[in-house]
Amino acid sequence: MSTKVIPTSRIMDRRSEHFPRYLERLAESPLFSGLPGPLLSEMLSLFHLEKRDKGRQMNAAIAQERFFLLLDGRMEISRSNPDTGKRVVLFLLGPGDGFDILTLLDGRPHEAEATALDPLELLSAPIEEVRRWICEHPAFNRRFLPYVGDQLRRMETLASDLALLDTASRLARLILRHIDPQLHKDHPHGLHPVKLIADLNHESLGHMVGSVRQVVNRHLQGMRRSGIIHGGRGEWVIKDLEALKHQAGVTMHRLRHDRETARDRH
Repeated sequence: MSTKVIPTSRIMDRRSEHFPRYLERLAESPLFSGLPGPLLSEMLSLFHLEKRDKGRQMNAAIAQERFFLLLDGRMEISRSNPDTGKRVVLFLLGPGDGFDILTLLDGRPHEAEATALDPLELLSAPIEEVRRWICEHPAFNRRFLPYVGDQLRRMETLASDLALLDTASRLARLILRHIDPQLHKDHPHGLHPVKLIADLNHESLGHMVGSVRQVVNRHLQGMRRSGIIHGGRGEWVIKDLEALKHQAGVTMHRLRHDRETARDRH
């Protein structure tokens, strides 16, 4: 069966045979879900369909002109220190996520590096149009503001994890954040599949938890020996969710206990 090839950059023409399919994909994004059909159709007509190769970095200048919505693939948003080579991943974006929220809000260039971890399929729209949607369409704004709030919470979580937790706890919390409840419901054995991060190498995981490959490898091997995680690169399932939660919360529990103990002494 032949497969139709869609050009790497193409405006979303309402008359195109592909328009209904991408309209459905747009409606699946948390930024656009629940919007009225006519409004979604109007918005989609202003998007271009684009593709990026795996490993390609997004030019920061482009994000000042266009807003991107991921349809397929993952994008890593990171910061690095050129003097030390150290790098930390700020966000791991997947299908339905938008980029770049910060530049959309303040118009300033974003120093973070955006790298395609997979071949990407994206929709892009002029950033001024998206700002107009925020101002003129309350229905879109009701989706946009919670999404921004979720992004802020992710940054707060990352900052507190890096400052307060040990590597084992940070890694456990990272895995917990990427358990997909829907995949758990559909799994025949009631296990908890891990999405987005299961096929990343240990160096990439280290960048996400502020550590290095060797330390991440040691902790993952320990989780496998303890029966918490099953599977190899590309497919993880959590067999003992409570044990994973315990490992993720040990340090926070200890901090709370120490704080309460100190308060009782005074």
